[in-house]
Amino acid sequence: MTIKLIVGLGNPGKNYKYHRHNVGFWFCDALAKLYTVNFKKRTKFFGEVTQINIFNHKIQLLKPTTFMNCSGQSIQSIANFYQINADEILIVHDELNINPGIAKIKSGGGHCGHNGLRNTIKILETKAFHRLRIGIGHPGNKLQIVNFVLSTPSKDELEKIQNALNDSLQVIEDLIKNNLNKVIKTLQKKEII
Repeated sequence: MTIKLIVGLGNPGKNYKYHRHNVGFWFCDALAKLYTVNFKKRTKFFGEVTQINIFNHKIQLLKPTTFMNCSGQSIQSIANFYQINADEILIVHDELNINPGIAKIKSGGGHCGHNGLRNTIKILETKAFHRLRIGIGHPGNKLQIVNFVLSTPSKDELEKIQNALNDSLQVIEDLIKNNLNKVIKTLQKKEII
């Protein structure tokens, strides 16, 4: 596995910028800042795009501007253009079933009710991509989920989410080196601390 495309899921526009559902965008913004690159709007990819270079590997960064429920269109268009396979894609998204402060990585699997993943699986016709799951916690009631993900985390939650994002940034190079097991173990250790 070599990651060639990192996608942050979120909703475009300032109204959504600080919502829990946008942690994928937060991650991509932090990664772009780390490598001192800027996103540019690319209409043919239905998103904002930039490129970073890690160990001489060119990696596309994508923030779809299609809104969460149609993320797959943007991902498919850039993957097709650069001939990137599903197993070379890392999708970064918010995860209700993980507490704030925790990040986990996994390959494949279902969408677990996440509409961005649901649409991506449908459009790409595969579950073979990798996911970096940033915990946002659960409101405790299924009926409150939509309002929960489309609202701003508390100060305490935000601090924990930022910690998880920082932990995730620190394992990107290992991911690029194809050290998936090392990444899983590193993030698990952070979970215990």
